[in-house]
Amino acid sequence: MLVWLIGGATLTGALLLVACQTAQVRATPEASATTTAQPTATQVTSASVPTPSPAPLKLPLVAPRIVVSKTKRQLDLYAAGRIIRTYTVALGTSPTDDKEREGDRRTPEGEFYVCQKNAHSQFTVSLGLSYPNAEDAARGLRAKLITQAQHNAIVRAIERKQTPPWNTSLGGQIFIHGGGTGTDWTWGCVALADADIIELFNAIPPGTPVIIEH
Repeated sequence: MLVWLIGGATLTGALLLVACQTAQVRATPEASATTTAQPTATQVTSASVPTPSPAPLKLPLVAPRIVVSKTKRQLDLYAAGRIIRTYTVALGTSPTDDKEREGDRRTPEGEFYVCQKNAHSQFTVSLGLSYPNAEDAARGLRAKLITQAQHNAIVRAIERKQTPPWNTSLGGQIFIHGGGTGTDWTWGCVALADADIIELFNAIPPGTPVIIEH
């Protein structure tokens, strides 16, 4: 009604006022939401519904084994031939190469087994691994890092599924333990989140095979 009662100059000002008000409305979040594409049902679900926690592991596990990928920073727990859990891990502060000697802060690669379980670890709980294995002992002997007697003691312990000597120049005391996975921080061990290592610790018996891949 105002437009019809006033002159042309006033009409122009009124149109500018309407345009400004329209721009302000469009600038509000509510108005923007009406002009953009509406999220799909899948997007709404993934944004609004939390990821459910996995079902508890059914114990005892059938033929459990552990595979660690150093490149992926990932630990896969197998049972009955299939993956039932995947955990994020952290490695030694020199994570790329295979462990060769005490103090190199590398995470070893190869085939091992759980030779110890420690429910009172400094890092929540821990699973001790059978490093050095026979291949590590052979390499250490060739490099003159250990003696023939030390080599033989390592091989003998591995054959008997025992804890190999951890006091040679090859190092030892390599564990899967807690403490977090924010960065590679261990002296060569494999670290998990505390909740993850508790679940793994409770599921894994001594002697469980462990493969650590590059």
